[in-house]
Amino acid sequence: MTQNIYDDPDFFHGYSQMSRSIGGLDAAPEWPALKALLPAMHGLNVVDLGCGYGWFCRWAVENGAAAVLGLDVSEKMLDRARQSSTDANIHYERADLEHLDLPACHFDLAYSSLALHYIKDLPGLFAQLYAALKPGSHFVFSIEHPIFMAPRNPGWLVDNEGRKRWPLDSYQMEGERVTNWLADGVIKQHRTVGTLLNALIAAGFNIRHVNEWGPSDEDVVSQPALAEERERPMMMLVAVQR
Repeated sequence: MTQNIYDDPDFFHGYSQMSRSIGGLDAAPEWPALKALLPAMHGLNVVDLGCGYGWFCRWAVENGAAAVLGLDVSEKMLDRARQSSTDANIHYERADLEHLDLPACHFDLAYSSLALHYIKDLPGLFAQLYAALKPGSHFVFSIEHPIFMAPRNPGWLVDNEGRKRWPLDSYQMEGERVTNWLADGVIKQHRTVGTLLNALIAAGFNIRHVNEWGPSDEDVVSQPALAEERERPMMMLVAVQR
């Protein structure tokens, strides 16, 4: 089973204090770029993988989606999502993304925000999604960038002049990375950019767009702390089509 770190009380408390947890999609600086990759929502049957508080589920329905299935392994996340909306077009369900059982050719869009780097059997998940999507449907997701995930001891290195460098090491050594972020022992799965994209191709998807996201000038003006994100990519935004 995928590590259920979000039900850890310390982790959940720390996560709940993050700006994107409080402010939702508009508080996530990558959201405009991610939204630009999405198809029009009207009439779509959508599945959100790692739905968290349900921010995207609610946005999709507000923008015309016919039905949204929000999946998450965390009961705490799902409880918060259910408390935030009782819309009949949204159904929340606890599920381990490592072991999905989705109906074939059922969804028009699969979406995931910063959840897939926790998945060990990502090729298996991609195969399951390919089967669950209708021909011509879309899969759009964000994931921690392999450059961000690769280091065994992540964290900025600062030289005598105050310049920051990211310690890129062990990039070709794919596999488990254990970090202490919000709580001790958070397990993520590092894989190279090539491995990630080739897994999508092997599942049958056509790659439409890849964005190694970084903040814009406007982002940095409004949130100066984002300036350091220009030193290395923190996440990738990917859009593929079945």
